[in-house]
Amino acid sequence: MVRVLVCIEDRPLRDRVAGALDRARVLLSFVPAQALADVLPSQPCDLVLIDEAQLPGHESKFVADIRKLSDAPDVVVLCATEDGERRAALVAAGCLGVLYAGLDDEALARVLRAFVRRRREAFLQKLRVASGDELRLGAFVSASPALHDLLALARRLVDTDTSVLILGETGVGKEWLARAIHGEGPRAAGPFIAVNCGAIPESLLESELFGHEKGAFTGAIRSHRGHFELADRGTLFLDEIAEMPPNVQVKLLRAVQDHRIQRVGSESEIEVDVRVIAATNRDLDEEMRAGRFRPDLYYRIGVVTLSIPPLRERPEDIPKLAEEALESLATRLGRSALRFQPDVLRALVDYAWPGNVRELVNVVERAVLLCNGSRVGLADLPQNLTRGGNEPGDDGAPAPNRANGWLEMPLRQARRGVLDAFEREYIAAQLTATRGRVGEAARRAGITPRSLFDKMLHYGLRKEDFKK
Repeated sequence: MVRVLVCIEDRPLRDRVAGALDRARVLLSFVPAQALADVLPSQPCDLVLIDEAQLPGHESKFVADIRKLSDAPDVVVLCATEDGERRAALVAAGCLGVLYAGLDDEALARVLRAFVRRRREAFLQKLRVASGDELRLGAFVSASPALHDLLALARRLVDTDTSVLILGETGVGKEWLARAIHGEGPRAAGPFIAVNCGAIPESLLESELFGHEKGAFTGAIRSHRGHFELADRGTLFLDEIAEMPPNVQVKLLRAVQDHRIQRVGSESEIEVDVRVIAATNRDLDEEMRAGRFRPDLYYRIGVVTLSIPPLRERPEDIPKLAEEALESLATRLGRSALRFQPDVLRALVDYAWPGNVRELVNVVERAVLLCNGSRVGLADLPQNLTRGGNEPGDDGAPAPNRANGWLEMPLRQARRGVLDAFEREYIAAQLTATRGRVGEAARRAGITPRSLFDKMLHYGLRKEDFKK
């Protein structure tokens, strides 16, 4: 949703602008000229509409300062007279456009909405570039009957706005499936916003989802648009939704039911057009019995449930997935024409893959980096794939002198393998000691919770496995 800040003192002109934008799906804020300098740094906006009479004398600096703000708002000036030289000077100062305020209502509405549409399309394009190429359900190549049935059901959902709940272990591809459903549906031109509810501190999650107003809490120095607003006319993917605290679950239920949200610290509501796709690796039936997840929210978001089978239950897919990952990663890392030796594929199929597809991709990437020749061999795989796990030394750490193939590697490659094995064991030990509390484990390790979470994803570690 595009936010427009209007600085027009003349009441009739201001009313005309509001009427022109009434159907353009914008949020309008009216700011007096004398307050504009104070409001701009704290009020997020996409477009500033200002009467020429309200411009300060140093208009070039004024426009440049606005464009330097975090949201880089565009500036459109409304002039009381038609003056070609004046228009050229304002455009040269950095204004997106200069409008003659004497246009009839229809022409004024058409031009203003074009500016809004241009800003919205630029924002959506930025999101699409950031998220990469859109996925399609046809990209999921599988020989598994269970996955075939799942994809057939997903195809029946793409043209609807129904909320979807995706279940599956960590790393099976829940976000990939959500992106594919979004990418094939009518919302594909809109944004896809992914939020990991377990990676955001509970104290900040409500603000991140629904936004906040300036001064709503300590540190809220400016108003903030939440993910619901950013996902307007698109899809909001809520990963690890079982980690959401009860107070936020209440607000989420209201947002999904009524398509309206309320920023933290605000008394007004904002209408949003968002499809919600949620995902979790938890057993939500157990979470509801334990009182940690609201049944009414479950029934609302779980209108249709898609359960992705883990990789160990579909070993027939492993060779194809591994080959595709090898081709993609080898090209990206400048190692084209790499191939697997036959015994490598056998080892990949025999492994249980607790981290699922994500772990498989990480293993293949590691092999591409370590491989010396044109064929990936067993020596390029982690030892837990070829010998059933690490052989610890007396102190519990992996023993480099007995590690599979490391003595046959150059020092640089062997060091990388040893460090990877040590880092995984170290992180697992910290999570064991803290019973899966990521924040506490990160503090003990001397890194940020976000860094620890990224490393857990890399090594296929789940905090749930350490809570007992």
